[in-house]
Amino acid sequence: MFNSQMHIVAIIPARMASSRFPDKPMKLIHDIPMVGHCYFRSKMSQMLTEVYVACCDQVVYDYITSKGGKAIMTADTHERASDRAAEALLKIEQETGRKVDIVVMIQGDEPMTVPSMIDEAVQPLLDDENCQITNLVADIETIAEFEDPNEVKVVLDLHSNAVYFSREPIPSRKKGVLDVPMKKQVCVIPFRRDFLLEYNAMPQTPLEIIESVDMMRIIENGGKIKMIPTSVKTKAVDTPDDLKVVEALMQHDALMPLYAKR
Repeated sequence: MFNSQMHIVAIIPARMASSRFPDKPMKLIHDIPMVGHCYFRSKMSQMLTEVYVACCDQVVYDYITSKGGKAIMTADTHERASDRAAEALLKIEQETGRKVDIVVMIQGDEPMTVPSMIDEAVQPLLDDENCQITNLVADIETIAEFEDPNEVKVVLDLHSNAVYFSREPIPSRKKGVLDVPMKKQVCVIPFRRDFLLEYNAMPQTPLEIIESVDMMRIIENGGKIKMIPTSVKTKAVDTPDDLKVVEALMQHDALMPLYAKR
């Protein structure tokens, strides 16, 4: 097992110019901006040395820093969250003078993230020096969610590595087999530090662009992504309707009272 005292930093990429849901990071859920939920909940993980929000909008930077959090301004030209995370990583290292061992990318539209999700995603990198990246994966419970293009579906090989990610429903139910494994990507993604920079140096790949899924860049270059199952029930916010669903789901959330008055 690796040294548990490794320098592990979470980076939450957030941008206001979302094509599907403009100004999404600052949309309120129970009077707290969505990016605030992601930040405060991530800070609860005991595995993390620090948490940063990587943004290109002053309003997000000002909000996080006003709450005593740490934010890093990045370029407004990034097309992928992982590219923003890589820029933020180098800036964090420059500011702190300390090299990061593991970067945990946590999407800013996952306000229901809980600390245990971060811990279970990071643990395989501590246990196996050959593991370069993990993603969480969860069961899809309804056909409507399986067919929703905003949910990124994933199929796994026999060793729990990702074979393919798609916004289409995979594997197919069109040939009469209806009971198929319906799995979705949950965007808590730990990278080993050097692997994130190596990944970021790769050009975008054809299927990454077609599917609009960062992880396809790794698969298309022959890399392995270890998928870690989580039983935690979460919901990403991609649309205004999702926001309403998440607000209802968080009505009696156990963690929210711990940071709601900050």
